[in-house]
Amino acid sequence: MSLTILLIVIGFILGCTDKNAHLTKVDANDFFAESTFTDSRDDREYKIVKIGFQLWMTENLNYDTSGSVCYKNDSGNCAKYGRLYNWSVANSACPPGWRLPSSTDWDRLFRYIDSSDDPSEPYDSPAAGKHLKATKGWGDCRACANTYGFSAMPGGYCYGNSCDGIGNTGRWWSSTPVGNDNLAYSRGITHDREAANWFYNDKLSMYSVRCIQD
Repeated sequence: MSLTILLIVIGFILGCTDKNAHLTKVDANDFFAESTFTDSRDDREYKIVKIGFQLWMTENLNYDTSGSVCYKNDSGNCAKYGRLYNWSVANSACPPGWRLPSSTDWDRLFRYIDSSDDPSEPYDSPAAGKHLKATKGWGDCRACANTYGFSAMPGGYCYGNSCDGIGNTGRWWSSTPVGNDNLAYSRGITHDREAANWFYNDKLSMYSVRCIQD
């Protein structure tokens, strides 16, 4: 084989290798976006989705641990919407390799959806509610697009013996406490609004948990 032909063959092989390496990276990202994760503690499987540079579970956590409840003690609500957790338990409820998102994590998600550079912390999003809500499970929902596959579900909330909001409101803890020792930040979405908003609430409140990868 002449030197010229040999160089052409080598160049072709290297070119194909580089191209395939790029495609492999893209395919891996696509697979990530449609993948699943199995919680080794109870063998429960969760769907996961990549949004921007974050990897989220697309279902509310349903890990049965002390300090968590089913809405109105109905196991059917846990099966559909996941369990509700007080703040202290929520901080340790996610499986290994995952964690409760911080207030900053939620802000990054909301800004990504809004394509916003608003530096406000915490950040209220005018559109994230619409784009994060599942298309089913919210009753008569006029603002449910599930654009990114996050599939937010309205698990409601409880405080003491009082529960409300299931089917039309979702509240999710962040790991970030407020200056007051009894309060922590959360995020909320309702069925009739496109917005997603931040709140601060008593740590004894029972809210849903979405886990983000470490």
